[in-house]
Amino acid sequence: MNEIIKLTNEDGVEESFELVATFGLDDDNYVALLPVDDEEQLILMLKIVEEDDSEDVTLIGIEDEDELNDVIDAFEELEMEEE
Repeated sequence: MNEIIKLTNEDGVEESFELVATFGLDDDNYVALLPVDDEEQLILMLKIVEEDDSEDVTLIGIEDEDELNDVIDAFEELEMEEE
C-alpha cells in the first residue's frame, strides 16, 4: 500500500488520498493521488508548486487542457514502465 496523505480542500474539509506517484515533466513536478473514499477510483493529477521561502509545497489543479493531457500521457507511460 502506498503512503496516505491528507489534504484540505477549498471548503476546509480534510480528505485522505493514496499517493500513487510523483513525477516530473519538462520543468514542473506533478503528483497522482487516489481519493481513499472514492468508489469510482479516479486518479487526481495535481501540479506541485514549491514555496520560495520554505520547504512547503502547494498542490494545484491543472487548468490548461493541453498541460493536463501531457501529464496524463506521462503518468500512463510511467505506469507502463513499472509493469
